[in-house]
Amino acid sequence: MRYGLAFPYVDAHTFIELSQVAEAAGWDGVFYWDGGGTDPWVALTAVAMHTECVRLGTMVTPLPRQQPWKVASEASTLDHLSKGRVILPVGLGVIDLEKMGIVKDYKIRAKMLDEGLEIVDRWWSGEPFSYDGVYYQIEEASGMPSLQTPRIPIWVHGSEKQSQLLRAARWDGVKMNGTPTQIQKDRQAIMAHRTIAAPLDIITEGQTPGDDHEKAAATVRSYAQVGVTWWIEAIWDTPQSTGGVDGMRTRIRQGPPRIE
Repeated sequence: MRYGLAFPYVDAHTFIELSQVAEAAGWDGVFYWDGGGTDPWVALTAVAMHTECVRLGTMVTPLPRQQPWKVASEASTLDHLSKGRVILPVGLGVIDLEKMGIVKDYKIRAKMLDEGLEIVDRWWSGEPFSYDGVYYQIEEASGMPSLQTPRIPIWVHGSEKQSQLLRAARWDGVKMNGTPTQIQKDRQAIMAHRTIAAPLDIITEGQTPGDDHEKAAATVRSYAQVGVTWWIEAIWDTPQSTGGVDGMRTRIRQGPPRIE
């Protein structure tokens, strides 16, 4: 199992510093909030220049809000700069995004997400392509290959909804919430639709007590036993609300809830 950190909005200098602390403490990934304010790709690029091995991504990018070719280009550029450390988690975006011009209808957003992912995938191939979708049209474009092959890993949100199960089966990872039993059930449903031979990452998010390793490991172990491959520690909840940046830094330094 790998262990990441989901960062709330913090200024870029703080994000760099906390990411360096995370790498030193043994965390495997840092994921920065993509919801306005600081541009996540600029901030992640700065982190890439100040770290060596920690994986880099957003949590999560609302792809229907943005031009998919721009996201593809930014992620690919960062993948080269970071020597292949990028992950792209995507989703529909929260309902409040309608205030920023995105459509409110989640069914439309879902179709935009699927079209956007097809464009991102083709962009990373580096081969010339055109695209004629309902929401996106490209007459001719040549993208930029990612450094990672066959592509930068794409994570999507998953649940028991049929549309989300089918989407998750197509890509590289699926972020799921719920109990280990619920996640195991949804994972089995996704694998029943999966035709790709590559492994599927299962990601979940939660909180563990950094000052009680045995308790933290017990929590994570129950998820690992049902196939979860990434545990994302949500430091934007209790650590931040009770201690601000210092609280986040303390939890990061305590290290991931690794299973012995």
